[in-house]
Amino acid sequence: MYPRIRNISFDCHDTYALAGFWSSVLGYARHPDDVPGDPEAALLPPGEATPNLFFQAVPEDKVTKNRLHICLEPVERTRDEEIERVLGLGATLVADRRHADGTGWAVLADPEGNEFCVVRSAGERVPVTTVEDQP
Repeated sequence: MYPRIRNISFDCHDTYALAGFWSSVLGYARHPDDVPGDPEAALLPPGEATPNLFFQAVPEDKVTKNRLHICLEPVERTRDEEIERVLGLGATLVADRRHADGTGWAVLADPEGNEFCVVRSAGERVPVTTVEDQP
């Protein structure tokens, strides 16, 4: 049997604030022991899902592009609706890779500069059948 990913860790300055941002983005619950000012914070996914998100305070600033990032796939919204929602929560747009034909993604950054992408929802990737395609 293969291992599962238990945590995805974020280095950051303000663990409580960054955990709050990602809690709003993903709907994960804060760990009950988390309080402002702690050097660590955790978010717990619903049910038995994994991974947890773990936030640890570090003294240095983020200085280069992430070598690993999260890609979000909206479930109940379109890609563009999800991008607007997350921007409203405090994310910033880093690169807009969306195309006129509906393909592509957007690269955003959380309040401490960690990049992540928002891709199309499953419904947006379903091929569209036109009248001409009908028998």
